[in-house]
Amino acid sequence: MIHFHIVTLFPESIEPYIKSSIIGRAIKTKKIKVSFYDPKKFILLRQGFAGQARSQDIRVDRKPYGGGPGMVLRPEPILRAAEKALGKATGNRQKAKVIFFSTDGEQFDEAMAKKLSRKKDILLIAGHYEGVDERVAKILKAKKVTMGPFVLTGGELPAATLIDAVARFVPGVLGKAESLEASRVASAEVYTRPEVLAWKGKKHRVPKILLSGHHAKIDEWKKSRRAS
Repeated sequence: MIHFHIVTLFPESIEPYIKSSIIGRAIKTKKIKVSFYDPKKFILLRQGFAGQARSQDIRVDRKPYGGGPGMVLRPEPILRAAEKALGKATGNRQKAKVIFFSTDGEQFDEAMAKKLSRKKDILLIAGHYEGVDERVAKILKAKKVTMGPFVLTGGELPAATLIDAVARFVPGVLGKAESLEASRVASAEVYTRPEVLAWKGKKHRVPKILLSGHHAKIDEWKKSRRAS
């Protein structure tokens, strides 16, 4: 079983997806486990005059040094949340993989997903706003990962995407092992009934080769469509 630990300000933004469909079933059957750690719950208040908490201590974000737009997530709440997560590691916490989502990280792909599926614990740091203080990644010795050449408003979608992609390689998560794209003859085009779809005055037919029953030729067609 893989235990995914997600440090995020907004667990409610991805919980519905994680708990539904194939991933939700994988959690129920204990093929994978997902835990959330909200940095807002890891703010330690320092008392100022008259026992009042100082305003800067109750915020999870602060203005960036050197100027610039937006706010940066403070390192202390993130690190405390990460420590809490690592303390609950299924295996050896020293072997847990820490992922730090960043635009300058390594491109996430199928090979990385397969490699991560061999881990017992994966800690995902989902940043928000202008990002997370860089010292967090250095202290946790995190691997920087990007989902693509674009910028998102937060790390929650990347976290959900990574969990989905990695979970597919966990035995028993998919209904059949052949469902893995790399282990089956598949194409980008798939069809089902009806054989002839009548839509707005036009007829759209399933490719004849798929109706032929000639499995060798069907596989050849699928390979050609996949390559294209």
